[in-house]
Parts: sequence; structure tokens; C-alpha cells
Amino acid sequence: VEGYGAEIIMVENTNEARRDTAEAVVAERGAIFIHPSEDPRVIAGQGTICLEMVEQCAEMMTMLSKPKSAPLDIVVIPVGGGGLGSGNMIALRGLLGSSVKIILAEPQELNDAKRSFYGKSMVGHDPSNPLNSVADGLKMPIGPNTWPIIRDMADDVMTVSETDILRATKLVWE
Repeated sequence: VEGYGAEIIMVENTNEARRDTAEAVVAERGAIFIHPSEDPRVIAGQGTICLEMVEQCAEMMTMLSKPKSAPLDIVVIPVGGGGLGSGNMIALRGLLGSSVKIILAEPQELNDAKRSFYGKSMVGHDPSNPLNSVADGLKMPIGPNTWPIIRDMADDVMTVSETDILRATKLVWE
């Protein structure tokens, strides 16, 4: 990323440190902050992933001479702040309704989405949680724009162990 001219700013491993640093950059440089999961434009953009996936699955079903078959039974989407999941749940429900089961998955160490889903009320990360997970892109807690979508559109939220995350990562890279 630096090779393309970006500046990397290292911060402590807390969401507060990330927020405070982003606010300082905005104030110092006149930058515009676009939230990575709460901005409605980001949520909408994320939904294009499943739009394309549904289209490609439908094409595959046609090639297999099964054009009337549902293209997807279950979709598992990683969840951190919920932008990726929210955008894609909106797209999936709009295209396939309740015929597809949508499961969100997050690290066991960062389980605010699961606790919120089963508790039926948005909760953040436990304040004593050091946010130690190899899935660093999922450290953001769900927020007020993504929570209602998760609450109303997900069929389930599951957690995944660090060991399983590492195994899956290794499988992909090999």
C-alpha cells in the first residue's frame, strides 16, 4: 500500500485508538472520514458482492440444466462492524427472499454480533476484551446502522475459533 503512496499510521490495538487517530487526521489534514462499516454508501457498495455471486450461481445452474433451482441454499458472511454483512444481506433478501439462509461468522474472541443477536440488543465488545484475534479486519464492533439489518435479516450468527481461522487461512494460501 505504501508503494502506491499511502501513509501507514500505526496505532494501539483498540477501537478507541483507531477512532482517536482517525479524528486527529481529519482535524489536522482536512480529510474526510468515511466509516468502514456504518456509512450507508459503504454498506450499499458491499452488497454488490452477493449481487455478482447470485448472478454467477444462476449462470452455473443454467449451464447444469437446472435453471429453476435456487442458486444458493446458505451464505456465510464474516462480520466485524457489519457493513459487509449488512450490504450483502440486503442484496440477498432482495434477490432471493427467505429461500437462502444467511449466517454471519465472527471470531470467538470478538463476539459482539453473536451476543447482540441472541440477546436481541446491540452490545459492543466487552471492555476487558483485548481484541486479540488474527482476524484483525473484524475488530470493529457492530454499530447503529448495521445492527438493525443484522437483527432483522440474519438467520444466525456463529463464532469461529482462532485455530479454525488459521487453518482456513492456511488452506486458502496453499
